[in-house]
Amino acid sequence: MAETTTAYAGSNSYIADLAPGSLITQDGQMQWAGLLIGPGTPFNVDRSGLSGWEDLPEYDSSDAERPTSHGAWPGSRFAKPRKIGGTIVLMPEYGAAAEAIRALRQALALLDEERWLTVRLHGEMLTVRARIAQRVVPADQGFATQGSSKMSVQWLAADPRRYGVEEQTTTTTAPQPESGLNWLPNGLTWPLDWGQATSTGDAVVENTGSAATHPLITFRGPCSMPTVTERGSRRRLRYAIDLAAGDELVVDTANGTVTLNNSASRRHTAMADSTPEELFLLDPGRRELAFRPDEATPEAQMTVRWRSAEW
Repeated sequence: MAETTTAYAGSNSYIADLAPGSLITQDGQMQWAGLLIGPGTPFNVDRSGLSGWEDLPEYDSSDAERPTSHGAWPGSRFAKPRKIGGTIVLMPEYGAAAEAIRALRQALALLDEERWLTVRLHGEMLTVRARIAQRVVPADQGFATQGSSKMSVQWLAADPRRYGVEEQTTTTTAPQPESGLNWLPNGLTWPLDWGQATSTGDAVVENTGSAATHPLITFRGPCSMPTVTERGSRRRLRYAIDLAAGDELVVDTANGTVTLNNSASRRHTAMADSTPEELFLLDPGRRELAFRPDEATPEAQMTVRWRSAEW
């Protein structure tokens, strides 16, 4: 089978951090880094399926008990890392047991870096960044003679949200004024035509999931004091910095970093009215972002990248 060959072909191809879902072709399959698991491969998920995939993750709560009344005051709730577990049935082709076992041994190793774990169910692919937390392989008679085994595997996703595999992007330039009224020789004509602005500086983003998601925002010069505001929540990012032509200020709201030209941190340039980067979220639904630098040329841009997020 073609999938059987690609599942563990090539030097370390199964531990490469491939694009999420790039190997998946049908429902019931899952992809861990460069390893394809499920129908059409030597690695099948047991009929018991996955645990922790569709479940809500555990969470910490800041609820405070009422000292003079029943119940508690509701506080914030923050999800803990997501634990995803399952039983993988190893059924290698005749004579290919050693290769399949080596593939699993390397793909399911203890690594510091997270990789994409993607699952396709009912035509929908969702993905998380995760690491291997546990691998239990019984070395029983079937494993010793044929390489077959039922192994338990657990992944740990530090970010418990599940994301759409397609990253979405939108770009807007700095707002430009209308051309103004056209004064004819005989005066103005009704209705008045003020012309149309070449750019409003507004961008529409849509998070189709059930959980808030962190965007990656890139400001490009020439502009000064790059600023973006989410109209609904009034969350704002604002930086006291001048960007020359070709400069890029990248704001990674998930990691809380602000980097100029992929080298120097500029988080300290955040203004007092700027929201902490980690709290600049896109809630589920349609959101409008307003790009409003203090000064800018028509070449100044703001690009927003995001993935819809699900609990």
